[in-house]
Amino acid sequence: MYVSKSGASESKVAIVAAIIGNLGVAVTKFVAAAFSGSSAMLSEGIHSLVDTGNGVLLLYGLRQSRRPPDFTHPFGHGKELYFWSLIVAITVFALGGGMSIYEGIWHLNHPTPLTDPFWNYVVLGCAFCFEGTTLLFGWKAFRTVKGNRGILEAMHKSKDPSTFIVVFEDSGALLGLAIAFCGVFLGHELNSPYLDGVASIVIGLMLATMAFFLAYETKGLLIGEGVDRETLGRLRRLVEDDPGVAHVSRLLTMYFGPHEVLLTLEVKFRDELSAVGVRATVARVHKSVRKEFADITRIYFASESVAAEQPEDKPH
Repeated sequence: MYVSKSGASESKVAIVAAIIGNLGVAVTKFVAAAFSGSSAMLSEGIHSLVDTGNGVLLLYGLRQSRRPPDFTHPFGHGKELYFWSLIVAITVFALGGGMSIYEGIWHLNHPTPLTDPFWNYVVLGCAFCFEGTTLLFGWKAFRTVKGNRGILEAMHKSKDPSTFIVVFEDSGALLGLAIAFCGVFLGHELNSPYLDGVASIVIGLMLATMAFFLAYETKGLLIGEGVDRETLGRLRRLVEDDPGVAHVSRLLTMYFGPHEVLLTLEVKFRDELSAVGVRATVARVHKSVRKEFADITRIYFASESVAAEQPEDKPH
């Protein structure tokens, strides 16, 4: 359920490393595309440029999400990170995927002979090294969240998109490099410029698929996702184990950030409790919940009536 707070600084380092790496790779890819006329290489340059911009957006989202609460945002700005993560998904789809598909289709309709692919191979090799290095930084941050879970499961359960977007994008970048290499290599070996355009379209479709996945994973957090069923069950048992609580009627949660969870409890206190006893029970529950679930930063109680409902007076 929770993301270690030590992973926040690691994810920031991973994002900065990705920005620097992607910017350098984008420049080299554009230069190689200009010299070789490769559509797939141009698509890869667009891909790296989009990844650079996405890293900047994620870094901005992280910074904005850490602003303290104010009058207009009493629960803080934690959801800024979720908003900018959604924007990242949109840019991957529209700019990365859309432009790569467009470039591939244009190249199929206007095929041009490929020139010497040597510099393409040099750039692809260097880019693979750069992307592999940034992936290591991202994986180090993501590993804190992953634990013993599978990769897709960990991405789905993570409440901090910055921890898996970098890994997802860098993995996609490496796959895109492999597709671009196949397009350039087969295009020259078979003397078919069409294969280069096909590779560009495949890269675009891959980016569009990635964007859909990222948007889906961010949507739930942005519109008010709560903790998982297992955590809800643990919370209910913890609260009902308190001697002053008769039962829990409702238990509502919502993420306001990776480490900011709102908890609202509707409980029935035991009938024999006095006002002092109710206050003591509330204090105990508050302390035990915060001890067990450190990311629950706000706890609100809504009590059922402790008095039996009085019958209405009969008309005389």
